[in-house]
Amino acid sequence: MRKLIHSFIDYIRAEKGYSRHTIRNYESDLRQFIKFIVTKKGIEKGDPGIDLVDYKLIRLYLGELFDNRKRTTIARKLSTLKSFFSYLELRGLTAFNPAIDISTPRQEKRIPAYLPIDDMFALLEQPDREKELGLRDLAILELLYSCGLRVSELVTLDIEKLDLTSRLVRVSGKGGKERLLPVGKKAIVVIKEYLKNTEKARKKAGFSATNGPLFLNYRGGRLSSRSVDRLVKRYSRECGITADISPHSIRHTFATHLLDGGADLRSIQELLGHVNLSTTQKYTHVSIDKLMEVYDRSHPRS
Repeated sequence: MRKLIHSFIDYIRAEKGYSRHTIRNYESDLRQFIKFIVTKKGIEKGDPGIDLVDYKLIRLYLGELFDNRKRTTIARKLSTLKSFFSYLELRGLTAFNPAIDISTPRQEKRIPAYLPIDDMFALLEQPDREKELGLRDLAILELLYSCGLRVSELVTLDIEKLDLTSRLVRVSGKGGKERLLPVGKKAIVVIKEYLKNTEKARKKAGFSATNGPLFLNYRGGRLSSRSVDRLVKRYSRECGITADISPHSIRHTFATHLLDGGADLRSIQELLGHVNLSTTQKYTHVSIDKLMEVYDRSHPRS
């Protein structure tokens, strides 16, 4: 099985163009499944044959995961197995996909964390733009809120993808799919100031004013997702926001505020880069809550 897994990983990397994060998850899930088979079947060499895997074995594996894993994690691991065996079936390496008829666990409905407008504005006022790193952090927060970017999209963004004159940014999303997004005027102003302020640092790091990473760390290299997560959490604490806020929360805030402002779901879907409209529909809870508030306040019989 290990040889087949290597082949599958090469396939999703080279032909499917999956992100490094997704590939890492697939590898981890498949290694865990092999470990389970080795333990259950008592295989000495630690490399089971593909013929040992059937519907019942996969069900047993998933059943054990229910004790200490979230349903979202179990669903992902099942999806990994379905993709792996579909690949083997397509290549004629197995007669059928033993995971294909196993239902995905029903997911708990989660309301995305988001910030009210006043809290979002308070967060944007927190960085000290008189300091170089404070100006960078403000540009990051403004761009996250202006465009609803995923943190991975933000940190991989290069200067040449940003058209400051037209106020557009070209973003590479999941699966390498690109989308063109408008950028807010306030974000553009801060980004221009940040770029001007970091000209020397970029030159020292070997970049020009028109190429290289948009956001730099203090050493002059590309900023990491973890660093962005830390700065969002730090500024949230400093301005008294008690909720656990992350860069993804700002993405949710972007979508929620657009919906409250009258944007339609299809437009928000395009802006967020969602493949399915159902993924975008989770934001409608906010507008429904707002409608109920207006109804209760206004209707004579409420």
